[in-house]
This record gives sequence, structure tokens and C-alpha cells, in this order.
Amino acid sequence: MQQYSTEEMSALTQAVIRHMDEWSISGDEMLAILGLEGDVRSRHLAMYRNGGKVFPQTPEMMDRIDHIVGIADALRTTFPFSSQMRVLWLRKPHRRFQRRTPLAVMLDERDEGLMRVRIEVDCAYGYAINEALHNSQVQKTDKDAA
Repeated sequence: MQQYSTEEMSALTQAVIRHMDEWSISGDEMLAILGLEGDVRSRHLAMYRNGGKVFPQTPEMMDRIDHIVGIADALRTTFPFSSQMRVLWLRKPHRRFQRRTPLAVMLDERDEGLMRVRIEVDCAYGYAINEALHNSQVQKTDKDAA
């Protein structure tokens, strides 16, 4: 895992909070998606927002950050002229999520939910995951045959 300086983590933390602010979600929802709900109170998000605190550099947090940024980028690509459509997409029931909203999937399923939502909105990421799974299966089959 790449290690970031305090300044880099501060910029990354602020960018992630900004993305989530654009989604118009509550502080408690932000903390749940970030996996910080037991450690941080929503009123303390201002310290992260203004650079006073940074997210921990754990593998789990870095994976969450990667998914959040990936989702935000894909939503910006899908709806380049409308931030309202990005928010609507997150709050509209989706057939691939059994009529649940992407936001509910992220909140209910945590890390797995972040990945599922990202796969749905970011076709390039979904393709890369599918390709990696396929290659892994081929390698396993080749190994079993040998």
C-alpha cells in the first residue's frame, strides 16, 4: 500500500468529503460509508472538511476512498452537466439492487456495497473486475489440470 504524506492525506480527505457533500448525504451516512461511525461523531466532520484531521491510512480506508472517488468520477462522467442527476441516481431505486437505492446499498452492505455501486456506475471498473475474475478462474483451471 502506498503511504501518503500528511499533506497528501489532508488533500485526499478533503476531496472525499467534498464528493460526499455533493451527494447531499448526512454526516451519519458519510461516517457509515467511510466505516468511521463508531469512532467519529458527525459534528466532527468539520475538522476533516477543513483539513484539521485526516482519514487513517488503513488498507480498508484506502479501498473505501478509492471506491468513493471512483463512484464520484463515474457519476460526473455519466451526468457531466447536472449535479442534481448525480444525487438523483444515488437516491433512485435501481433494478440491479432489487429496487433499493445505490445509497442504501452502500450503507447496508458497506465495503461490498461500495464495490457493487461502483461496478454499476463505472463500466470500466466493472470490466476490470470481471476480467480479473476470469483470469483468476482460468489460472485455477490450468493449475487443477496440471
